[in-house]
This record gives sequence, structure tokens and C-alpha cells, in this order.
Amino acid sequence: MMKRIFLIAVALSLTACSLPSRAPVTPTSWMVSPERTGVPRQARTDFWLKVGAVSVAAPYDGKSLVYRLGDQRYEKDFYNTYSTIPSEMIGNAERQWLNNANIFAAAVGQGNSFFPYYTLQTSVNEFYGDYRVRPEAVVSVEFFLTVINGSKTNPLIGANRYTKRIPLKDNTPEALVLGQQQALAEIFKQYEEQLYQYAGKLPKPIGQ
Repeated sequence: MMKRIFLIAVALSLTACSLPSRAPVTPTSWMVSPERTGVPRQARTDFWLKVGAVSVAAPYDGKSLVYRLGDQRYEKDFYNTYSTIPSEMIGNAERQWLNNANIFAAAVGQGNSFFPYYTLQTSVNEFYGDYRVRPEAVVSVEFFLTVINGSKTNPLIGANRYTKRIPLKDNTPEALVLGQQQALAEIFKQYEEQLYQYAGKLPKPIGQ
């Protein structure tokens, strides 16, 4: 009896050793980074624009892709993530887009030591994949352009909100990321037109 048990144990050990090993599941990283194409505009001002930190509403502020599966049901995909948090990812793309647009003399970030008189604040209210009816990428962004004027008048120059829904070719994470990038590019392009109009009639900042 003991000999039989020993033989069974050896057989199980050999079988376990022969099974293929499985590689650990690691997240796949994605980047949403729309790039402006075409020739730069003719600059409309010699002032610099400060691009403030981008705020992203929950639950879209984390690194995981977010899927909307029902009216009140959202799901995060922990195996498909953005390369960095959306606020940094979108903020870098926005600043690069505005610099390439050439509306202001320069578009600088939070860490710049220069003192721009005009500031652009951006809020991302929606940034997800909607799979309730047909797969769509949903992106909604608000822009707030302000001037430093010593609070003598309302510092707000303009507030603009844009929402884009891009149909996706399938349900894959890659399709969602490409859809979000297209939606964000269309929003940046649309706001660029509006910002160009604002730059043509900017209110004077404090001390100017």
C-alpha cells in the first residue's frame, strides 16, 4: 500500500513539472497624445500663456481605462492602463498643441519661472468608453481663460465646453484609446479657433 502511494506521488510530481509555466499577467500601457499638424498660425500677441494643471473628474482620474456598461455602472480595466495619469497626459498634449499653434508667444507649464499674465485652466469631465448601445469614446473638456488684472474686473475672458463621441470599430482597448485621441484632437482643434479669437482682443493685464 505504501509503495503504491509513493508511486502515485512521484507520478503527480512529474506531471506538475511537465506543465507549461504561465507568464504573470502584466498591464498594457497606452498613451493618448494628439498632435497638431499643419502650419503654425501668425501669433496674435507677444504675451505668454500659462497652461495650468489639468483637472480630471472621478472616476476618470486614475490610470485605468474606464468602461461605461450601464446608466449607473462603470468598470475600471486594471490590465489596460494609461502610461501616466490622465491629468499629466492631457496637460502635456494640450501645452504642446498650443505651442505648435503659435497663438501666444509661448505656452508654458506650471513649473516655469516666467510670469505670464494669461492663464488657461482645463477640466476634463468625461473620459471613458461607452458600451451601453454601441462602443463609443466619450471625451468632454472645459476651458477657462483668465487674465491677471488685480481683481479690478472679472478676470474670466471666456469659458468653453466641448463634448465629442467617437464611434469605435470594436470593443478592444486599442480602439478606445484611438477614439479618445481623435476626440481630444477634435476638441483641441475647435478650441484653438476660439482661443485665436480671444487672443485678437485680449483685455490688458495689470500694470500694462
